[in-house]
Amino acid sequence: IEESRLGIPLLFAADVIHGHRTMFPIPLAEAAAVDPDLWERTARASAVEAAADGVMFNFAPMVDVARDPRWGRIAESPGEDPWLCARYAEAKVRGFQGDDLAAPTAMAATAKHLAGYGAALAGRDYASSEMSELTLHEVYLPPFKAAVDAGCALIMPAFQDLGGVPLTAHAGILRDLVRGRWGFDGVIVSDYNAVGELLAHGVAADLEDAAVLALDAGVDIDLMGNAYAQGLPGALEKGRVTMAQIDTAVR
Repeated sequence: IEESRLGIPLLFAADVIHGHRTMFPIPLAEAAAVDPDLWERTARASAVEAAADGVMFNFAPMVDVARDPRWGRIAESPGEDPWLCARYAEAKVRGFQGDDLAAPTAMAATAKHLAGYGAALAGRDYASSEMSELTLHEVYLPPFKAAVDAGCALIMPAFQDLGGVPLTAHAGILRDLVRGRWGFDGVIVSDYNAVGELLAHGVAADLEDAAVLALDAGVDIDLMGNAYAQGLPGALEKGRVTMAQIDTAVR
């Protein structure tokens, strides 16, 4: 913190999905209780334990609406109902973060995976999702809007593409909808190597391309992709991104 140019602290994160040291039912099972107070209390207990071990932000809650039991990650989801998923999102954000993110028992929440990840074709993880605008806005987006309204600190875009556009590079959703219309001013963090995987999606030729696309879309943190570290210096030199964009992501 003291020696880096911008004084940026080291952030420790973890997947605290259904408990840290104390274990609770998996989200799909806990959601079946339809009890927001219970959901908030188990999240609060998890945050207290995880924060004591130095975890600053959590890669949860996952609030993907999931309606295909073939999808392997359905166990991490609250299930098939958008209303219930939205209430689950609110409760978990409140529980993880508490009343004050600066408190020693607070753990920042990450609402993931925005959006439509649970609608992967044939239930195959990473597969494309195809849906109408109506379905997107009435079924798959409401839990994330609820998380934003509850004050979640972070949002994680989904791995997959939606109608051919990878969510990690989807400026129409991340920048225009989430930041613009919803007013989200928190952190957007990529999923594991998702910026680097823009090459596999066929929308980027190299890590520089991938870094430019993700930064333009509003992704602040390149999680384990090395695309920002390796690609942004060259993109900056060529004028493909600006220092103002990078500073905004850092800030």
